Amino acid sequence: MKEPQIETPAKNKRLRSAALGAAFLMAMAAVGPGFLTQTATFTGQLGANFGFAILICIIVDIVVQLNIWRIIIVSGKRAQVIANEVFPGLGYVLSFLVAMGGLFFNIGNIGGAGLGLNVLFGISPENGALIAAAIAIIVLIIKNALKAMDITVQILAVIKIGILLYILSVMTVPYGTAAAHAFDPSNVNFYSIVTIVGGTVGGYISFSGGHRLLEGGAKGPGAIKYVNEGALTGIGIASVIRVMLFLAGLAVVTAGYKLYPTNPAASIFKYAAGNFGYKFFGLLLFASGMSSTLGSTFTSTSFLDYAVSDRAGVMFKRYRSSFIIGFIIVSTAIFYFIGSPAKVLVVVGALNGFVLPIALAILLLASHRQPIMGVKYHHPAWLTWTGWIVVAFMAYAGFRTILGLFGIGN
Repeated sequence: MKEPQIETPAKNKRLRSAALGAAFLMAMAAVGPGFLTQTATFTGQLGANFGFAILICIIVDIVVQLNIWRIIIVSGKRAQVIANEVFPGLGYVLSFLVAMGGLFFNIGNIGGAGLGLNVLFGISPENGALIAAAIAIIVLIIKNALKAMDITVQILAVIKIGILLYILSVMTVPYGTAAAHAFDPSNVNFYSIVTIVGGTVGGYISFSGGHRLLEGGAKGPGAIKYVNEGALTGIGIASVIRVMLFLAGLAVVTAGYKLYPTNPAASIFKYAAGNFGYKFFGLLLFASGMSSTLGSTFTSTSFLDYAVSDRAGVMFKRYRSSFIIGFIIVSTAIFYFIGSPAKVLVVVGALNGFVLPIALAILLLASHRQPIMGVKYHHPAWLTWTGWIVVAFMAYAGFRTILGLFGIGN
């Protein structure tokens, strides 16, 4: 039976701070370089119809994040520990899927930050990646790393939103067309849905906020209010950025410009505001790469912690810095020697879309098991039903995507 939490002003302030940090970590992880590439690519291909995928992404985000955050915090356990309690060994499978997806995404995150520095200062993308990796390692391993990470991510979020506001202010945005096609698309592309949902909701992103809030000390049914505050704030921030970037891309496409296949996101800013806009893109790309590197590294390495006791948790924390450094070094080395994985970001986003229904299904099963959640807890029926609807929809969309890749059903 779970012990009741005693609220004090100091504890309330600490948990609210943790919830805000978790919100920004999740939101910024969701809109990294992969999201920039995916959104620009599909907006160029589908035009206003991609707004439907953005709308689906926001709806799925609400259901997934509220479910996963709540289940993790009420149980007081990380997702992989919960999965092992649902079925022995399942947590290791989930950890492998999430960590591998996080690693591949981190190659793009580090590379994106390096390319951003290349645009801003003219240094090589490879050397820029080394600088970005060094900054990320420092932020994540210093004393009070969680607070440093929270502040860094929040500053990067302000930069990203400010840049997008400026770009939209200098463009003619077809708001009416975007809204009409978002609710009534003339073409539904399942690959774009699976990719954008996987790239901004699936994989490590699903668990980044919940694991951050748990590490901040929130656990048990008494912490549900912090779950709602953090998850809804993060969803709101990520949704605003998703819509803003889509509208910027749509404005460029409807003006008759063709996005560069090799770097579609950069061409949006260059068409919008010339070389000045291109420099803004460099700053946006650096901010996106850095914030997503922090989110991916923090969450992926948290999946190595299977501690179910305080003593085991201390053992993990002792070696966590080594895991973080190793994770970032491997990601950076792959980018440095292989190059920019722009296409990989799109493909890995789709793969994360396939992982999402599996991960969500595991936690939904756990949500109704008293040994995991506690005797007095009852998971809200609306979250259960909408959660299973998302599982079914994403499984169906993934199946349709596979058929489409093989030219079946088109």
